[in-house]
Amino acid sequence: MVFEEFYTGQDGRICISADQASRFAKDVAGDFNPLHNADARRFCVPGDLLFALVLARFGLYQRMTFRFHSMVGDNALLHFARRDNVFTVETEGGKVCLEAEPGGDVTKDESVVEEFARRYVAFSGLNFPHYLKPLFEEKGVMFNPHRPLVIYDSMAFSLEELPVKEPDVEFAGGTLDVGGKRAVVHFEFRMNSGGKTVGTGSKKLVIGGLIPYDSQLMDDTITRFNGMKSAYESGKQKP
Repeated sequence: MVFEEFYTGQDGRICISADQASRFAKDVAGDFNPLHNADARRFCVPGDLLFALVLARFGLYQRMTFRFHSMVGDNALLHFARRDNVFTVETEGGKVCLEAEPGGDVTKDESVVEEFARRYVAFSGLNFPHYLKPLFEEKGVMFNPHRPLVIYDSMAFSLEELPVKEPDVEFAGGTLDVGGKRAVVHFEFRMNSGGKTVGTGSKKLVIGGLIPYDSQLMDDTITRFNGMKSAYESGKQKP
């Protein structure tokens, strides 16, 4: 199965260490959310890694809807199951962390599945600052950089046909709806291949602990974000 470097098999289940999850977040998704740092006090496995592993296990369908129900911590034993027409990722105790509902044709060609997953995940990892900052500015709010709480709620996509080859995933707009200290974010995206649109999709985030927008604080947060990214990439290049 693809993405094998990001989990360990154990008694028919898989286990994802904090180090494996953090490497996926940074190396594949370009995601430097502090919650995905291996030493984070509130560490959680990136939802995009679970998404990629579901595709690797069950295949890529023309239409898929993913709903994230709970966060996964370090070294949790996970079981991938199919219940009726729903794929689930469950903990050892039976708690459902993720549900995926498929539809239409399917391909299990590993090269197609991996390429699609990597390209979507690379797009998904651009949440901040690329897509969120303009929405924060528009609405006059932002997350608290000292206690960022950005939760991946759900995503869905629909492809015109399979297989889809080397799709470019393109941002197609977003909205941020504020309710008190909480906001719901929707991102729309298109998938293009061979010069034409071959699919569309959407992604939903929930942000907690909102504070008033502060341009200096936002600039400082982005500077730290870019600094962490540069330091990590420079470290990887050392012999």
